[in-house]
Amino acid sequence: MPKLIVLGGGMCGLISAMLLANDGHAVTVLERDSMGPPDDVEEAWSHWERRGVGQFRMLHYLQPRFRREIDQHLPELAAEMDGLGAIRHQPTAVLPAELTGGVRPGDEQFTALTGRRPMLETAVGRLAVSTPGLTVRRGVAVGGFVTGPSVTVGVPHVTGVRTESGEELHADLVVDATGRRSALPRFLEDISARPPREESEDSGLVYYGRHFRSDDGSVPQMRGPVLVNAGTISTLTLPADNGTWGLGILAAGGDKRLRPLKDPDCWERVWRAVPVTEQWLVGEPISDGVAVLANVPDRIRTFVLDGVPVASGVLAVADSWACTNPALGRGISIGLLHALALRDTVRSTGLDDPVALAVAFHDVTTSTLEPWYRATVQVDRGRLAEMHALAQRGEFASDDPQVAIPQAFYRGAWRDPDLLRAFLEVATLLATPNDVMARPGIFDKVLEHAEGGNPFEMPTRDELVALVA
Repeated sequence: MPKLIVLGGGMCGLISAMLLANDGHAVTVLERDSMGPPDDVEEAWSHWERRGVGQFRMLHYLQPRFRREIDQHLPELAAEMDGLGAIRHQPTAVLPAELTGGVRPGDEQFTALTGRRPMLETAVGRLAVSTPGLTVRRGVAVGGFVTGPSVTVGVPHVTGVRTESGEELHADLVVDATGRRSALPRFLEDISARPPREESEDSGLVYYGRHFRSDDGSVPQMRGPVLVNAGTISTLTLPADNGTWGLGILAAGGDKRLRPLKDPDCWERVWRAVPVTEQWLVGEPISDGVAVLANVPDRIRTFVLDGVPVASGVLAVADSWACTNPALGRGISIGLLHALALRDTVRSTGLDDPVALAVAFHDVTTSTLEPWYRATVQVDRGRLAEMHALAQRGEFASDDPQVAIPQAFYRGAWRDPDLLRAFLEVATLLATPNDVMARPGIFDKVLEHAEGGNPFEMPTRDELVALVA
């Protein structure tokens, strides 16, 4: 039986491990943090320490594409999440009919299954330990790779890992799923591998987040999108598990005048100034103060250069490969798609030729996952440019179609029910922007809104500055 080691016991690491174990591989997950999921979801929220996950108690959302894929490939995970109180959120069923035109056949595809990150990790962690062929070892930190004879001249071959305690563990394949803070580049350097090609830029956004709870297990009524562009801020409204929800205000990192948003009273004044989301403040806060997340990079790494892997016997998935600004809520969902691509590549290519495996995985990653990364980065750049321009000049217009078209698409979606559904397909990872725009009439509808204003009432820049003063 092939032996695989997965580094990282977070969402995407455990999902990758379960998919591989379900295919008959003996999989060992090594997780640095020693504490596993508690018995109770609320205890997980209040007491579970996940030092390796910096955004553990920040806002989270799993896109409908995530729900669709686990329904097919890991239905037991969907059942575990349901049992722990995850919410099934279908936007056209809860938005005002004047925005949606009413619920239509096929709208069920937009249903998300989601919740707070501690609940999500509790569900995945519980399922992982009951998966045949899968062993989860917590409190094990990895210090580097073990290598063997090269399969290809000049390419180091990884045959296992060395823990920080000195234990050597051997495997037919090592999968790095340790996330944004992955030490993989350093481990590769230590075995004299070529460095992967890396592109990285600060997304430029700062998140000011809080969580709330209702007294009856319900969540407030949606009046608009989960992500509202409101001038020099955006608001993020994310229904979660067990009658809870997360609210976030996003601002440009360089916008010093909005930094008082870290104060709860200031944060609340600004939130109330956005009418389409104001009603979400009916609940009781369940987190202390305002959680701040900054210096969030958009980063992608390429591990096959000129057709040759930098090392064989090791592959990177999810945020270890590419990570993006979390405002669009795509990270874990893209990570799941990457985990499925890994499983399918191992199925089709096998483990006997590790160089061929690395190249095949690179090819499928580049063709099917990287376009989502590029599209997300483009949205980040356009939104940040808009925020800066509005703060400095009070207006924004771009001749770049990669900026202007997505913004027109957003504006039109909340004025045209047909366009709304096309927009939701892209926003929820159910269809690519190119596929949607190629449909008859969609691009023309988007162009009709190229000169339109914001579809929602929002505070002016002067009003925002006054609210935080």
